[in-house]
Amino acid sequence: MKIPNHIAIIMDGNGRWARKRRLPRYFGHKKGVDAVRKVVRACNDLGVKYLTLFTFSSENWQRPKREVNELMKLLTKIPLQEEPELQKNNVRVKIIGRISDLPPAPKASLERLVANTAKNNGLTMIMAINYGGRNEIIDAIKKIAQGKMSIKDLTEQEFYNFLYDPEIPEPDLLIRTGGEKRISNFLLYQIAYTELYFTDTLWPDFDKQELIKAIEDFSGRKRRYGRVFEIE
Repeated sequence: MKIPNHIAIIMDGNGRWARKRRLPRYFGHKKGVDAVRKVVRACNDLGVKYLTLFTFSSENWQRPKREVNELMKLLTKIPLQEEPELQKNNVRVKIIGRISDLPPAPKASLERLVANTAKNNGLTMIMAINYGGRNEIIDAIKKIAQGKMSIKDLTEQEFYNFLYDPEIPEPDLLIRTGGEKRISNFLLYQIAYTELYFTDTLWPDFDKQELIKAIEDFSGRKRRYGRVFEIE
């Protein structure tokens, strides 16, 4: 089985998981945290180097106020709750997105987790929070416009250096749970040649075995990057 260097996940289906059980939507988000924990452990065990999780999109602010408030409470509580295990497993946490626009409590909690895990050198877990792929591209263009670089000198790699975190490599595999088959404004620049995998499994039910299914599917693919192999 070929292990991807970088896996990105659109964690979809929390609300439907809760609705099927006649529970409020935020119960699904709480249960989704358990799935995150399982997948982080699994990635560590399997040797994945980078894991990016679409945690809260820039469009999610349009959800019902109660749901958004509960999500902000989770983003405040989770870093404190999960840090001991992340430290134990040598996981480094990074954030991409317009985190400066978050309320003070979750912003401070997340920034503290990033600082406290910065020296870890195992799995790097990237949380995309208040993130939108189009926003990232616009923010990169603004940085370029404010600098001294000539547009004539701009290459694909130079543009990559203006994204939220150019240290993070492009994903090899993008997984979306919950049955929907769309990208939803996630890592638009980075996934040009990423392999896509869609599953009907709702995020709270996603675990190591589901992750292995996705990786096995990925392992059977030939990544051509626009080329044609001679034997074909």
